[in-house]
Amino acid sequence: MTDRRRVPELWPRLDVTVRDLPLGILLLVASAVPALHGNGTEIGGLPNRPVDALAGVAAVLQCLPLAVRRRWPLVCLTLVSCGFALDQLCGYHLVAGTALPIALLSAGSYLERYRRATPVASSVAFAALAVALHQRGPGKPVAEFVTFYLALALAWGIGAWMRSVRAAEAERRSRVAEDARTAERTRIARELHDVVTHHVTAMVVQSEAARYLTASPDRLDQALAAVSDTGRRAITDLRHLLDLLNPDHGTGHCGEDRTPPVGRVLTLVEQTRLAGQPVEFAEEGTPPASTGSADLVAYRVVQEALTNALKYDHGSRTSVLVRHGEREITVEVGTDGSGSRAGSPGGNGRGLEGLRERVDMLGGDFSAGRRTGGGFLVRARIPAGSPA
Repeated sequence: MTDRRRVPELWPRLDVTVRDLPLGILLLVASAVPALHGNGTEIGGLPNRPVDALAGVAAVLQCLPLAVRRRWPLVCLTLVSCGFALDQLCGYHLVAGTALPIALLSAGSYLERYRRATPVASSVAFAALAVALHQRGPGKPVAEFVTFYLALALAWGIGAWMRSVRAAEAERRSRVAEDARTAERTRIARELHDVVTHHVTAMVVQSEAARYLTASPDRLDQALAAVSDTGRRAITDLRHLLDLLNPDHGTGHCGEDRTPPVGRVLTLVEQTRLAGQPVEFAEEGTPPASTGSADLVAYRVVQEALTNALKYDHGSRTSVLVRHGEREITVEVGTDGSGSRAGSPGGNGRGLEGLRERVDMLGGDFSAGRRTGGGFLVRARIPAGSPA
């Protein structure tokens, strides 16, 4: 039973020549069956001739080259055509003649070089064969040769169509793979932006504040401790991102999953407060049993909004509200505009745009803009339970 199950699995792993050989052998065996003699392909109307050694040569030339019809399609077509011409000119009319359209179909599908020259050369060769058969035979109508030629042309056309379909599928797969790589690079860039920008901004602001605390050793020590703590958090988050790039990630070799839940928003708030930003935090409702990736997106919304508050409205009153509904998480982060621009690296708007794309991917709503009375408000409604 085990061996039977292995056969379908082993067959695709065999060399393509080995997989194509049985078809040629089947036609060769059929050509050797006495009851089928003279019942093969016939054009030109020559009388059937008894099978002899030369018939065996014609059968072998037509059948066995099918083993290389995909590896060397031009070699296969040439040998099969020679065997077919010998078969028809001698009047054997073997079943092996069926190999010619198969060889043409394979050449149209797999031939890489001489694709234009091959149909021309094949047409010339068939014309020469038709003339020879017409002269040696009873003078069959030309329409018979034309009909057979069109049938052979159809086989080539089908092969060419199969080739184009394969090429289109390969291009589609390549495009999908490239889109996947681009999406993954974009995702990693967003994660790096969220982690690095937030932590570095906090460290810059904390360091700037520490310069004015030299007269107060206790407060200076507290500020420097906050810088060190922020740096350690940055290193931890960066290590997590590097783990995501590890091929073994998710197989138990890269540690536990560190997807930040909304519960860690309080840590972000405390870190921002240490940087000198007065933040009011409120959380309403009970988190749903299954939040999917909504937790992570909500966390990133708060992180980016607090980072922007530190950079562009430092010292202003900032409010953070996280509201848990039955099927969604709502996040609101706003400032009152009473602060000043911090001495920190500027931005290019990529953070908010990345948040908008994240929320949109989950089917939520995202808005960010200035308030009429001053300040800035970031609001996101994120459906819970959406897959990552």
